[in-house]
Amino acid sequence: MGVFDIKMKTVLVTGGAGFIGSHLCGFLLDKGYQIIAMDNLITGGIKNIEHLRSNNNLKFINHDVSKHIVVNEGLDFVMHFASPASPVDYQKIPIQTLKVGSLGTHNTLGLALAKKAKYVLASTSEVYGDPLVNPQPESYWGNVNPIGVRGCYDESKRFAEALTMAYHRIHNVDTKIVRIFNTYGPRMRKEDGRVVPNFINQALKNKPITIYGDGKQTRSFCYVSDLVEGIYKLMLSDLNETVNLGNPEEHSIFEFAEIIKGITKTKSKIVFKPLPVDDPHVRCPDIAKAKKLLKWKPKVELKEGIIKTIEWFKGN
Repeated sequence: MGVFDIKMKTVLVTGGAGFIGSHLCGFLLDKGYQIIAMDNLITGGIKNIEHLRSNNNLKFINHDVSKHIVVNEGLDFVMHFASPASPVDYQKIPIQTLKVGSLGTHNTLGLALAKKAKYVLASTSEVYGDPLVNPQPESYWGNVNPIGVRGCYDESKRFAEALTMAYHRIHNVDTKIVRIFNTYGPRMRKEDGRVVPNFINQALKNKPITIYGDGKQTRSFCYVSDLVEGIYKLMLSDLNETVNLGNPEEHSIFEFAEIIKGITKTKSKIVFKPLPVDDPHVRCPDIAKAKKLLKWKPKVELKEGIIKTIEWFKGN
């Protein structure tokens, strides 16, 4: 790893060794940015950025952003993408999840203020909870159980959004908030616990595909390259507000299981288990704002993206 060039723009990506963070690091390196990837590897993995490590424009720092952050380099952008994002993870480590959303957001905002950097917060569709409105526009305030098992994630992100807007209003930090809906693709962890890796792993092993609930609940699936392109457009925009990024094409979980079965040609049978507490019944983004203001919409069809994801799972 070489010495950074002060003439090049530098981006700090927290959670840089995570699923989305690693894709973001690779994308920004290709665009000519210098990247500091920061991660404590609690859910991320060095293997996600191994293919980038020979690039002199990448530095990796193993650090928990919930603790004080020291970055010697100048920064043009701070992108806060550090957080467990799977219910399996954040229900195992709820306190760390709350801390990265609160203390981690505070530390990264303070860094952006000190460095005069633009700030991008990775928020989530989980701020909408189990929504009573479908699809969910940015104007919807949500239906969240603050003391439920998912509250550690939902409320940490809602707090992170509030703190981000406070730094924008009080300290004039140039902040952007992306509400990320279900995203999938290569580098998802096999044991992630979310529907895409679960179904793919079960299908590839000819094990029963487990649907929680009756399978009528809906999700929308955005391929990671589409998401990263949307994040990049938001990062360069003049917007200082929340923007949904996701694929507005809605599928029932049962329908999605059938798609996985068809592509993998598995012998797996579909089995049903009880629905987890506070699991949302619908999840679909209204992306009218992203279409209008960022000129963004997803391009990768579900089957195309799933085939690419399955190929990656087969080789890893």
